[in-house]
Amino acid sequence: MSVKVRFAPSPTGKLHVGNVRTALVNWMFAKGQGGSFVLRIDDTDLARSTPEFEQGIEDDLTWLGMLWDERYNQSKRFDRYEEAAAKLKASGRLYPAYETADELDRRRKVQLSRGLPPIYDRAALELTEDQKAAYEAEGRRPHWRFKLEGKRVAWEDLARGHAEVDTASMSDPVLIREDGLFLYTLPSVVDDIDMAITHIIRGEDHVTNTGAQIEIFEALGATVPGFAHMPLLVGADGAALSKRLGSLSISDMRDQGYEPIAITSHLGRIGTSDPLEVGASVEALGQSFAFSKMGRSPARYDTADLDRLNAQALHVMDYATAQPRLQALGADLGETFWSVVRGNLNKFADIAEMAKIVQGPVQPVIEDVAFIETALRLLPDVIDENAWSAWTSAVKAETSAKGKALFMPLRLALTGQPHGPDMAAMAPLIGRETIQRRLRGEAA
Repeated sequence: MSVKVRFAPSPTGKLHVGNVRTALVNWMFAKGQGGSFVLRIDDTDLARSTPEFEQGIEDDLTWLGMLWDERYNQSKRFDRYEEAAAKLKASGRLYPAYETADELDRRRKVQLSRGLPPIYDRAALELTEDQKAAYEAEGRRPHWRFKLEGKRVAWEDLARGHAEVDTASMSDPVLIREDGLFLYTLPSVVDDIDMAITHIIRGEDHVTNTGAQIEIFEALGATVPGFAHMPLLVGADGAALSKRLGSLSISDMRDQGYEPIAITSHLGRIGTSDPLEVGASVEALGQSFAFSKMGRSPARYDTADLDRLNAQALHVMDYATAQPRLQALGADLGETFWSVVRGNLNKFADIAEMAKIVQGPVQPVIEDVAFIETALRLLPDVIDENAWSAWTSAVKAETSAKGKALFMPLRLALTGQPHGPDMAAMAPLIGRETIQRRLRGEAA
């Protein structure tokens, strides 16, 4: 059986790190198994769903390299959900209930005060046709509940091992609201059946929903798919993600200069036994993925790790990949330049400052005029890959300066910055004439 998974975001907001991790694990599992990845837009809430958010979802997944094999919109499948609902009604598994939210809340409070579990008492199953008609005459419209069998539902979870849920301890879930709007559960199950989804992969906060969903699969006469419930993300300190971090959108991260492979490597490997290193590609991440590598503890999301992976991705990026982006920034100074400076980049946009060191103008920082005058006098006639070593040796011999006292004044004079790429490699790129001008204190 070929693996087939789905990612079903709602187009009511931007994709953030939490749901992108779910999408990524689905994608990696499918691609690592030679399977298919389905993008299913959960736009049944027509009032809140927008084309702009839907396009944003597609743009983010494409940018991250997670292309889909099939794509659907739930808003175009209402007829199928109606058919499934009719089947469940006919079999007595979907029944109308007329309680208001206030009435249900009062019942829960009474149950809690008596030490009873606050689950729905199925009073609606006792309603006569006359009572239903009376509610309808009042203007009430029913919501529709799925009648659970009240049994222990077990499955072998790919991420958690053996799992069980006792549906006797749960309220019959509402599948259709009073206004006729389908809630998430029924459309999701119907789509999983119709699209032949083999595995449902999501966060462990959905474990308790799984018992009811398995019963719905069975009630519709369908094969139950496999399940995997991943540990959730927490912050670097082990606490729940803050609202700011938890809602950090992929489009925000793109604007902040993060590389897609850094994001996918981070989200794809935190909480696993794999080393937290940047992957060669998102496809390579899929090939190395296995649920057996995933721990049971929450995965720690640390932006310091993401920053490190982002720098790592740039440090190994080849010139052919970088060149179009260098050109767009006006910083394409050739392959040698890229090879020299890439190891100092944290974000790709940092390349603009590196290019400025070569192209200028740089305002020299000269604190010891006599020292720099000596360096200017000793500057070699030819600035090649050997010039820096010969030059600094000559300056050291005449001034007795060494270590930081020798190299820092020269770096400040030539780049205006206390840190940066290897000066032995940068000097030939800057060129002798520009070096002379900067040693004289000129902006060049």
